[in-house]
Amino acid sequence: MTTYMNDEVFIKKGFQISTDKSLLNVDVIYNYLNDDSYWAQGIRRDVLEKGIANSMCFGVYQQDVQAGFARVVTDNATFAYLCDVFILPDFRQKGLSKWLVQTIVKHPDLQGLRRWSLATADAHGLYSQFGFTEITRPERWMEIFTPYIKPQ
Repeated sequence: MTTYMNDEVFIKKGFQISTDKSLLNVDVIYNYLNDDSYWAQGIRRDVLEKGIANSMCFGVYQQDVQAGFARVVTDNATFAYLCDVFILPDFRQKGLSKWLVQTIVKHPDLQGLRRWSLATADAHGLYSQFGFTEITRPERWMEIFTPYIKPQ
């Protein structure tokens, strides 16, 4: 079942979601990913900046304050990988993660894709609301995984 949220509810509270990379607070994004996320601790700042430059990015803001972020790695034709999705702790429990995922999957440049993918340890309930399921035929998927090593 797909859930759609009313954009106006968030806009009236001063929130916005934008793909304008000039609005991104890379310090906030880097600090969250490197210090607080379970998936990107140890990421180098230059690696993050390169990832941002080569991805479709979605920033969540209240006024001019960054509240959340997500990246989509895509060819805009057949495939999209959703990653680095987060809402900062001070902005959680407001429905922003649902609004963010909804905004991403409804984005006009991402329509008609054959496949979306993502990896999550703990947010299956969020993503399933928007049509994500466990990988079908996982035996066909392979990976090279090189985790970041966070300096001590």
